[in-house]
Amino acid sequence: MNRVDRLMGILTYLQSHKYVMAERLSEKFEISIRTVYRDIRALEEIGIPISFENNKGYFIVQGYFLPPVSLTSGEANALILVAALAHRFTDKTTTRNTENAIEKIRTVLRTSEKEKSEQFSNRVKVLNTQPFANQYLSDVQQAIADQLILKIEYTDAHQRKTSREIEPIGMIYYTEQWHIIAWCWKRNDYRDFRMGQINALTSTGKPFKKKTHISLDDHIRTWK
Repeated sequence: MNRVDRLMGILTYLQSHKYVMAERLSEKFEISIRTVYRDIRALEEIGIPISFENNKGYFIVQGYFLPPVSLTSGEANALILVAALAHRFTDKTTTRNTENAIEKIRTVLRTSEKEKSEQFSNRVKVLNTQPFANQYLSDVQQAIADQLILKIEYTDAHQRKTSREIEPIGMIYYTEQWHIIAWCWKRNDYRDFRMGQINALTSTGKPFKKKTHISLDDHIRTWK
């Protein structure tokens, strides 16, 4: 990757994250920390208002407008593949949101690339041959983002039905289905809830009561 492409990549990465540590940029772009500092200074010199906050990292000052990022045909095609997979692995709301996002992305493509993306989209299908219980996926995503307590009616592995209030910290797809990882107030511990075993789900609209939660990665490490 030449320096111009790398600078654009760093700028794009900063645009898409609230804070970014220098170590993360070093790892992602396979450059030294010293090169990261030089690249940040180069972006600042051309007028990009980049600031830094201790223990959090670099960020672009709020309110600064950057023009839409252009996409390569490979990047556009990758997003089209993701949109096709949404039909198979997500719910109707997420699928609709993904399709809307793809349409917005097409608006920044050049005419020739736009035509290619439409042709490619018509040649990609993912058949949903098995029913997936993903009807609450959008509600769970929103609860994770907004840190809201969910109330669920759940059937456990022993076919026992219970009502619980949970604080979802993340979602994992494994064993051919989605799982919600959440703090369960009924058990006072973290639990793994299979989406297919949730009979009803509603948002309480109440914020998390537990002050701190482990990260999803830390939870996964407890499996070992």
